[in-house]
Amino acid sequence: MPLLLGQDPAAIEQAAQRLAHGGLVGLPTETVYGLAADAENASAVRGIFAAKGRPADHPLIVHVGPDAPRTAIDAFAREVPAFAERLIAAFWPGPLTLILPRRADVAAVAAGGQDSVGLRCPAHPVAQAVLSAAAAHGVRGLAAPSANRFGRVSPTTAAHVAEEFADLGESELLILDGGACPVGIESTIIDCTRGHPVLLRPGVLTAAQLEAAAGEPLRARDGAAPRASGTLESHYAPRAKVRLMDARQLRAAFEVLGQDTKHIALYTRSAIDAARGTPHRRMPDNAVAAAQELFAVLRELDATGVRLIWVETPPDGPEWDGVRDRLGRAAA
Repeated sequence: MPLLLGQDPAAIEQAAQRLAHGGLVGLPTETVYGLAADAENASAVRGIFAAKGRPADHPLIVHVGPDAPRTAIDAFAREVPAFAERLIAAFWPGPLTLILPRRADVAAVAAGGQDSVGLRCPAHPVAQAVLSAAAAHGVRGLAAPSANRFGRVSPTTAAHVAEEFADLGESELLILDGGACPVGIESTIIDCTRGHPVLLRPGVLTAAQLEAAAGEPLRARDGAAPRASGTLESHYAPRAKVRLMDARQLRAAFEVLGQDTKHIALYTRSAIDAARGTPHRRMPDNAVAAAQELFAVLRELDATGVRLIWVETPPDGPEWDGVRDRLGRAAA
């Protein structure tokens, strides 16, 4: 499947026209690549669910442009609490999604039938250019979940998107290449529908950063929370089974295998004797760098054909919350 250069104005306009006519576009954001469609075109949004194999009641995040975010927010949300306004001022454009009360007459299919809607303003220049160009064609927001089959590892390059949807022709999916995603894991999600901020999904933003901006503590997710993207117990999973272990457990288990390690790949921060031909990548000690490469590494190790991917459990620090969350769901 041919990839269009995201820096090409002609490609941006082609993508905008495709979206305005109800088509699908593979779109780079700073977090991961999204599978985008006009959020208010019910038929186009159903095309996202069909292409991904995603349940129709699993809501999508609506992406809005940076030119007039307040106008775009008001197009989809009927209320924005004061703490949500503060989060928007601090982190938009950026890797933060806010769940807000939805206007009854918009984006019902994208919202999975809920009376709330997830909104985000992406920071990636290609995503912003597409959103601006699409707005000129009357598209007020783009529903854009990760551009992969439902439950699988999210894509962080255009090539990943092309691999995921190799069965779709160019007339069915247009892909913009904006390079590797600089953040690498999905956005933080905050529920703003209950009078106080509730953390639904961690990302690269820490709780301390979010609380400082919101001006109040984050609450933990509970049974009253709305459904949100990427919050299923099992998600982000490669074909190989992922197992999380601390360094001591991993070394001991690896030594027990002796020479029989061809079916295992390793992703560790600690030194491991992998001279026996075992696929092995070293996890960065820095949480930001680990998040940036996480999904690409899982895809790379999975592509070796192993049955198991053993991963050293990340550290406990709050900056690692997003990476721990994704690995925990991949291993569930």
